[in-house]
Amino acid sequence: MKCMHEQSIEALDDEEGEKTVAEQAVTWKAEADTVLDVRPDLESGGEPFVRIMEAAATIQHGRILVIIAPFEPVPLYDVLASRGFSHKTAMIAADEWVVRFVLA
Repeated sequence: MKCMHEQSIEALDDEEGEKTVAEQAVTWKAEADTVLDVRPDLESGGEPFVRIMEAAATIQHGRILVIIAPFEPVPLYDVLASRGFSHKTAMIAADEWVVRFVLA
């Protein structure tokens, strides 16, 4: 069984042709209505869940929320899916994961 990261990378290859994962993440950030980097919150010992939920609540149908985290935020996938979001994930570096959430 493949991990979510491997599935996401294959999906990027299929949909985006020759773009690298890093290039795709840059595109996601540029297209996003909201980009939320939670790494500083986590580095200072904080919990960014409330900020993430508040940001998600502002996203309109068909619009994009990008979250940048120091690890793959797997628990968010189900939480935001229950609110109508789909996602794609890219690991840029060991401590930089970019997740694109789109509200259906």
